[in-house]
Amino acid sequence: MQTVIKDLETRMQAAVDLLTREFAGVRTGRANTALLDGVRVEAYGAHTPISQMASLSVPDPKTLVIQPWDASQMAAIEKAILKSDLGLTPSNDGKVIRLNMPSLTEERRKQLAKTVGKFAEDARVSVRNVRRDANDRIKAMSRDKKVAQDEERRAHEQIQKITDRFVARVDELTKKKEQEILAI
Repeated sequence: MQTVIKDLETRMQAAVDLLTREFAGVRTGRANTALLDGVRVEAYGAHTPISQMASLSVPDPKTLVIQPWDASQMAAIEKAILKSDLGLTPSNDGKVIRLNMPSLTEERRKQLAKTVGKFAEDARVSVRNVRRDANDRIKAMSRDKKVAQDEERRAHEQIQKITDRFVARVDELTKKKEQEILAI
């Protein structure tokens, strides 16, 4: 039974970690190198993350600077940024690529808040699916007479408490990200 609960916590934590990574890629009004995590550049015959072919920096809250290690890849990096759905236009001065973060419109903020809500709901569903799987495993153990009924009941209660804790964590992260997006 303890292995079921340990597995449950590990899988729920993985769902929360994924949500955190997805939130990092959602653009707010501030420059953040995590915005470029999902952007892949077609270079050297493969799709490579920008972070593996250039140094990324944030000189001020509204600017991202990309300095490619190989200057011949500048055009490919610019093309990848334009193709991404970030809505950013790169400017190239021959040595570095600058991304200026325009202020978000009210409409775009609401759209991003909806996206954040969708990511959060996906995480909640994932956490609940893990709970259902753990409950099914405990019920199967009870049917096979590996655990007593009162142990089964306690295990279900413990699983629910853990689920509530992770759903609350998802809600907390979502609220924080929505405030970040909606703040002007």
